[in-house]
Amino acid sequence: MEESQPPVTQTTPTRQTKTISALGLDVGKKRIGVAGCDRTGLIAAGLTTIERKSFLEDIAQLKRLVDERQVEVLVVGLPYSMNGTIGPQARTVQKFAKRVGEALNLPVEYVDERLTSHQAEEMLLAEKRSPSRNKGLVDRKAAAIILQQWLDERRPRSQQSDF
Repeated sequence: MEESQPPVTQTTPTRQTKTISALGLDVGKKRIGVAGCDRTGLIAAGLTTIERKSFLEDIAQLKRLVDERQVEVLVVGLPYSMNGTIGPQARTVQKFAKRVGEALNLPVEYVDERLTSHQAEEMLLAEKRSPSRNKGLVDRKAAAIILQQWLDERRPRSQQSDF
């Protein structure tokens, strides 16, 4: 008895209806670069730079953004050492991010942020802008790079572009 083959059907990918709202954070001692994404989770963009004053003031500013954007997750750049280990700066960022996540009642995910500030500075130079005169913009762009990296890692392979 011959087995019948199931009919071959061609399916077209359905659009992903799940939306995501995430904030990307580039945490530094003086500033926090903040980025957000569109609801589709495709594109990250710098939103603002928070000049750090106190933990409570940092939280108040982040809470406003979280509420406005209905944020579901915080994506924090983790400054690994160049050899891939977690050094003192990374531990400081982890400790801060954990406190922020608890204060805002949000999960925190980490992305390797090595060289993101350098990439952001290169982008500014390409725009003929001085990184040293636009430190807040560097932080925002670095946060956008961090968030975009996270978004790209989450996207199914079939939805990633090849160019």
